[in-house]
Amino acid sequence: MSFLDSIPFLGTIAKHVPSVDFEGQKSAEKLYQRVILLFGVVGFVWGLVCQQFIQTLYIFTAGVFLACLLVIPPWPMFRRQPISWLKNPLSRGTSSGGGGAGKKSRKND
Repeated sequence: MSFLDSIPFLGTIAKHVPSVDFEGQKSAEKLYQRVILLFGVVGFVWGLVCQQFIQTLYIFTAGVFLACLLVIPPWPMFRRQPISWLKNPLSRGTSSGGGGAGKKSRKND
């Protein structure tokens, strides 16, 4: 039983949320860094022109919120290359249980 299954309704919701693939994570990270950098530079320049540091913080904070809005949800652009997982070899219904770990091998003497 996982931690999400112990919380009512959260486990059910988490099972239906699509996941982002590895390439999607990479592109989301690049997008996040670019948006933060862009808003940081624009905020710094605008704060320098206005001579008010609070303006810099406002613009940078807006950039953080925009970047979070762009990369946190699993948008379809981050799910273009789905992961094909291997089948679980233990789920085939074998009755041996241990997989031969408890068997002793006999050598020909």
